[in-house]
Amino acid sequence: MDLDARLARMERLVRWLDDEMKIPGTEHRVGWDAVIGLAPGVGDLATAALSVYVVNEARALGASKVVIGQMLWNVALDSLVGIVPVLGDLFDTTFKANRRNMNLLKAHLGRATEKETVVETTARRQEGGSSRDG
Repeated sequence: MDLDARLARMERLVRWLDDEMKIPGTEHRVGWDAVIGLAPGVGDLATAALSVYVVNEARALGASKVVIGQMLWNVALDSLVGIVPVLGDLFDTTFKANRRNMNLLKAHLGRATEKETVVETTARRQEGGSSRDG
């Protein structure tokens, strides 16, 4: 599988985990990580396993030891705070370890992060260009 296909697959998983649903009346998005995490113990374990999968894929794509260390820190923090009832679930909706990790990987690989892509698309629209212009 080529780099772009692997990144696209990872991006789909990260969106599902951290950004899948928009909270009505706000611009804030949450993912299934926060929902699954509501199940005590097993939910946090399941989402941690998916987060480690993202880190392992980053390692396979050649992310540096420093980047992998940052990613593992994000997963550990998300998992540790996530086990605290209510507080952990609220933390999951804002910290978004998987999105942070995907952005770290993209920065390492010289790819646009989710935030940069949104900013660039907005700028092109304001200049009168298409969001699909490259």
